[in-house]
Amino acid sequence: MSNPAVEARQMLRTHRYGVLCTLSKKFDGFPFGSITPYLADHDGSLIILISSLAEHTKNILHDARVSLITHDQRDSHIQTQGRVTVLGNAQIINNRDAIGTRYLRYFPEAQSYFQMHDFSFYRIRPIAIRFIGGFGNIHWVDMGQYSVPPYPLIEQEAGIIDHMNADHQDTMRHYCQHFHQREVLDVSMLGIDCDGFDLCAEGEVSRIDFPEPVLDAQQARAALVALARTAKPATT
Repeated sequence: MSNPAVEARQMLRTHRYGVLCTLSKKFDGFPFGSITPYLADHDGSLIILISSLAEHTKNILHDARVSLITHDQRDSHIQTQGRVTVLGNAQIINNRDAIGTRYLRYFPEAQSYFQMHDFSFYRIRPIAIRFIGGFGNIHWVDMGQYSVPPYPLIEQEAGIIDHMNADHQDTMRHYCQHFHQREVLDVSMLGIDCDGFDLCAEGEVSRIDFPEPVLDAQQARAALVALARTAKPATT
């Protein structure tokens, strides 16, 4: 049975950017939209890296209420494609180095912005989510099911990434071939969370979801091994 909260979280993790809407300080609260890269964090909140000079940052500092919509960016059928709208409050993250390591794995091109003093990380904490998975699959998400409490895998992520990148290149190539029909040579793991993991394959990010939530390194190993068995090419 499908779970709209999990599907919405998986879609947000899969996508790399969305339209961020803030309430204009300059124009008396009119909605102001801007294209913004984002990263879905372990708990399902969204991380954005924005400049203090940007209009949307000025708006957030005036009124922290925002929304962000992302859609299936590979699907040309606009009205029937999957999409998620997040309503939440944006708050500055003071410990930028801690979140920066993970963010820059996904967005290495942001390294120059990260080093500038006028760029800061903000966390969007969702208070409501509208999920459209397709025709007839439209929901206001149960936020109790969407939010993820802290789990051990968060602290274990870096070790798993190092292990996979050092010892399991062939396995990750098999993942790309089986789950995304892509034959690649250059592949690395970017991140792993309770819902799945992300690979950088020939410069393109590919998402692979777990069939069931994974909360610690032991469960992650079992899930990765099971997926590897599924993805391994048959021998003749």
